[in-house]
Amino acid sequence: MPGSRKNILFIMFDQLRFDYLSCAGHPHLQTPHVDRIAERGVRFSRCYVQSPVCGSSRMSFYTGRYASSHGAQWNNYPLKVGEHTIGDHLRKLGMNSYIVGKTHMAADKEGMERLGLQPDSVIGARVSECGFDIFTRDDGLWGYGPDGYYDQKRSPYNQYLNQKGYEGENPWHDFANSAIDENGDMASGWFMKHADKPANIAEEDSETPWLTREVIRFMEEHAAGDQADEPWMCHASYIKPHWPYIVPEPYHAMYGGNHVPAATRHPDERENPHPVYAQFMNNAIGKAFHRDEVRDVVIPAYMGLIKQCDDQMGVLFDYMEKTGRMEDTMIVITSDHGDYLGDHWLGEKDLFHEQSAKIPMIIYDPSSEADAGRGTVCDELVEAIDLAATFVEYCGGEVPNHIIEGRSLMPFLKGEQPEEWRDYAISEYDYSQTPMAVRLNLSPTDSRLFMVADKRWKFMHAEGGDESGPFPPMLFDMENDPEEFFDLGTDPQYQEIIDLMYERLGKWGRRMSQRTTRSDKEIIAGRGKSRRRGILVGTYDHREVDPEWSVKYLGKAPQRPEPGNSENG
Repeated sequence: MPGSRKNILFIMFDQLRFDYLSCAGHPHLQTPHVDRIAERGVRFSRCYVQSPVCGSSRMSFYTGRYASSHGAQWNNYPLKVGEHTIGDHLRKLGMNSYIVGKTHMAADKEGMERLGLQPDSVIGARVSECGFDIFTRDDGLWGYGPDGYYDQKRSPYNQYLNQKGYEGENPWHDFANSAIDENGDMASGWFMKHADKPANIAEEDSETPWLTREVIRFMEEHAAGDQADEPWMCHASYIKPHWPYIVPEPYHAMYGGNHVPAATRHPDERENPHPVYAQFMNNAIGKAFHRDEVRDVVIPAYMGLIKQCDDQMGVLFDYMEKTGRMEDTMIVITSDHGDYLGDHWLGEKDLFHEQSAKIPMIIYDPSSEADAGRGTVCDELVEAIDLAATFVEYCGGEVPNHIIEGRSLMPFLKGEQPEEWRDYAISEYDYSQTPMAVRLNLSPTDSRLFMVADKRWKFMHAEGGDESGPFPPMLFDMENDPEEFFDLGTDPQYQEIIDLMYERLGKWGRRMSQRTTRSDKEIIAGRGKSRRRGILVGTYDHREVDPEWSVKYLGKAPQRPEPGNSENG
């Protein structure tokens, strides 16, 4: 019966910028179906990821914990056995969790072997998949080179394409992410000059519509038979608008150079830049996006990918309206990080400018308790890890604060303001795997960045240094310099602000993040209980303690046996 249970549809797009939605003010791109959810729910305008790279960010989403807490700090770093996930928390509350799409999860195979967990067992499979039960798992990055495939798993999407008659070992690339040039040759989407060409695939067979149909199939299967009464959390995780930047017709031609905004960058950013920033500006993707010819073909394709995503949201939400799922399903729309697209002389993600570290976050709660929050915009500082806490509270549970480091957003959904909320948000980035760390001659320990952002100031600390000494901090005045052009990190006039940010970073660094097996409530409840179990350390006389505690230690002394009287004596 629609409305008689609670479900969660957790939609994540990959590399979707916060400002490439019409509800966020994009001047050209219209996203009416995402906007429809924003009109029914709350749009959070200041949501930051806990790490601006796919794998680490997602592991923070799925655990509700900072990257340095869960330890999976870059792509394909295993999430260690024992980390609690959304699925673990929700199963305790009677809700199973499923994945349809991408997780970027790498299993801790050594940890599983050490504990005897078989990957084909129920528990082993969940540990291998971020706590999700698999409905359809496809990370959607089927690149292949001299050393083989980037992703070694099975591709359900490639299997689907083969069944549809798209031949070859890797139709994901050869059709869905490639075009045909004027000579009839393959125009690979890996080469950005082809971004203005239509992908060589029927639109309905491309990745985004395929995944939408998988989500609908999931809902259909969970509306019938034994599963009809089972509440669920479905993580619908799309690969797009992530690169390769190529999209099928008609989306390839919907936008052109007249829709490409001027790059948000300033010549002063290239004058004596922070050493780490300089390395990212001058890496291969950064230098590519310095060129207008790259931006002029990539950004229209990126917009076309987003438009296709929004159209598919229309298909999905219409289905949910028709079947009553809109009445009993919380809907979340978000992204794992943004995309610079040439802003700040950068491409991809990796650093902490708004284009990279800030993400869209829209939540619709169908319950009547959320009516007061509908159609509102929340400007409080929100972190991606807040979703895990929100899901637990939505399902009627108590948030285990000794495990989940985020905070529930349920008060905002109800139109309420919590008595206390965070004053600053944290993000961190371990770039030790990258060529930038190599060029800076940094050890893995020193190849780390930290962001502290409040409503006015954004601060970055970089571990390590060079021959001139430790790396300086970066600081931006978001009130007077909202574009983040002018780094104040070495200006003595702002030392007080820098000191405040270091104080905040230190406080965050001293947080209790690893005591996950016992909560504060359990600790408080257990205080003094040891004496009731006969531990009376420090007691001089039995009259100094409650008689009940020492009752076993008073009375006539027992007689010890005489020597030689034992049975074997």
